[in-house]
Amino acid sequence: MPKRKRLSAIQKAQVVLEAIQEVKSVAQIATENSIHPNQIHKWKRQALEDFAQLFEDDRKGERAREVEHEKQINELYAEIGRLSAQLSWLKKNLASNLSRAERPPRNDLPTSTL
Repeated sequence: MPKRKRLSAIQKAQVVLEAIQEVKSVAQIATENSIHPNQIHKWKRQALEDFAQLFEDDRKGERAREVEHEKQINELYAEIGRLSAQLSWLKKNLASNLSRAERPPRNDLPTSTL
Protein backbone atom coordinates (compact mmCIF):
# COMPACT_ATOMS: atom_id res chain seq x y z
CA MET A 1 0.00 0.00 0.00
CA PRO A 2 1.63 3.30 -1.05
CA LYS A 3 2.05 6.03 1.51
CA ARG A 4 0.17 9.26 1.17
CA LYS A 5 1.97 12.17 -0.31
CA ARG A 6 2.46 14.91 2.28
CA LEU A 7 2.66 18.45 1.06
CA SER A 8 3.97 21.39 3.01
CA ALA A 9 1.81 24.43 3.59
CA ILE A 10 3.73 26.31 0.90
CA GLN A 11 3.14 23.54 -1.63
CA LYS A 12 -0.57 23.45 -0.78
CA ALA A 13 -0.76 27.23 -1.18
CA GLN A 14 0.87 26.99 -4.61
CA VAL A 15 -1.60 24.32 -5.69
CA VAL A 16 -4.54 26.40 -4.45
CA LEU A 17 -3.18 29.51 -6.17
CA GLU A 18 -2.98 27.61 -9.46
CA ALA A 19 -6.56 26.43 -8.97
CA ILE A 20 -7.79 29.96 -8.21
CA GLN A 21 -6.02 31.41 -11.25
CA GLU A 22 -7.84 28.85 -13.44
CA VAL A 23 -5.06 28.81 -16.05
CA LYS A 24 -5.10 25.01 -15.84
CA SER A 25 -7.98 22.75 -15.02
CA VAL A 26 -8.20 21.17 -11.58
CA ALA A 27 -7.69 17.78 -13.21
CA GLN A 28 -4.42 18.94 -14.78
CA ILE A 29 -3.18 20.40 -11.49
CA ALA A 30 -4.17 17.21 -9.69
CA THR A 31 -2.32 15.03 -12.19
CA GLU A 32 0.83 17.17 -12.07
CA ASN A 33 0.94 17.10 -8.27
CA SER A 34 -0.38 13.54 -7.71
CA ILE A 35 -3.31 14.84 -5.68
CA HIS A 36 -6.95 13.88 -5.93
CA PRO A 37 -9.02 16.65 -7.55
CA ASN A 38 -11.49 16.61 -4.65
CA GLN A 39 -8.64 17.55 -2.31
CA ILE A 40 -7.78 20.55 -4.48
CA HIS A 41 -11.42 21.64 -4.48
CA LYS A 42 -11.50 21.30 -0.70
CA TRP A 43 -8.32 23.38 -0.24
CA LYS A 44 -9.59 26.01 -2.68
CA ARG A 45 -12.94 26.30 -0.87
CA GLN A 46 -11.18 26.58 2.49
CA ALA A 47 -8.79 29.23 1.16
CA LEU A 48 -11.61 31.32 -0.27
CA GLU A 49 -13.66 31.07 2.95
CA ASP A 50 -10.72 32.10 5.14
CA PHE A 51 -9.43 34.76 2.75
CA ALA A 52 -11.31 37.59 4.48
CA GLN A 53 -9.52 36.87 7.77
CA LEU A 54 -6.29 38.17 6.26
CA PHE A 55 -7.74 41.66 6.28
CA GLU A 56 -9.66 41.61 9.55
CA ASP A 57 -8.52 43.78 12.42
CA ASP A 58 -6.82 41.36 14.83
CA ARG A 59 -5.80 44.10 17.24
CA LYS A 60 -8.88 43.39 19.35
CA GLY A 61 -7.79 39.81 19.97
CA GLU A 62 -4.21 40.89 20.54
CA ARG A 63 -5.29 43.56 23.02
CA ALA A 64 -7.42 41.02 24.90
CA ARG A 65 -4.41 38.70 25.20
CA GLU A 66 -2.27 41.58 26.49
CA VAL A 67 -4.87 42.50 29.11
CA GLU A 68 -5.11 38.87 30.22
CA HIS A 69 -1.32 38.65 30.43
CA GLU A 70 -1.12 41.82 32.56
CA LYS A 71 -3.85 40.47 34.84
CA GLN A 72 -1.95 37.22 35.30
CA ILE A 73 1.29 39.08 36.07
CA ASN A 74 -0.46 41.22 38.69
CA GLU A 75 -1.98 38.11 40.29
CA LEU A 76 1.44 36.45 40.43
CA TYR A 77 3.05 39.51 42.04
CA ALA A 78 0.24 39.58 44.62
CA GLU A 79 0.86 35.91 45.37
CA ILE A 80 4.60 36.59 45.78
CA GLY A 81 3.76 39.35 48.25
CA ARG A 82 1.43 37.11 50.26
CA LEU A 83 3.99 34.30 50.36
CA SER A 84 6.78 36.68 51.41
CA ALA A 85 4.63 38.04 54.24
CA GLN A 86 3.74 34.51 55.37
CA LEU A 87 7.39 33.46 55.31
CA SER A 88 8.54 36.41 57.41
CA TRP A 89 5.67 35.84 59.86
CA LEU A 90 6.58 32.15 60.18
CA LYS A 91 10.24 32.97 60.75
CA LYS A 92 9.33 35.49 63.43
CA ASN A 93 6.98 33.10 65.23
CA LEU A 94 9.42 30.22 65.00
CA ALA A 95 12.12 32.35 66.60
CA SER A 96 9.81 33.57 69.36
CA ASN A 97 8.67 30.02 70.22
CA LEU A 98 12.22 28.74 70.68
CA SER A 99 14.15 29.17 73.90
CA ARG A 100 17.18 31.45 73.84
CA ALA A 101 19.54 28.45 73.59
CA GLU A 102 17.62 26.95 70.64
CA ARG A 103 17.56 30.18 68.62
CA PRO A 104 20.10 30.55 65.82
CA PRO A 105 22.71 33.26 66.39
CA ARG A 106 21.88 36.63 64.89
CA ASN A 107 24.43 37.86 62.42
CA ASP A 108 23.61 41.55 62.77
CA LEU A 109 24.70 41.84 66.44
CA PRO A 110 28.36 42.25 67.34
CA THR A 111 29.73 39.33 69.30
CA SER A 112 31.23 40.15 72.63
CA THR A 113 34.37 38.47 73.80
CA LEU A 114 34.84 37.85 77.50
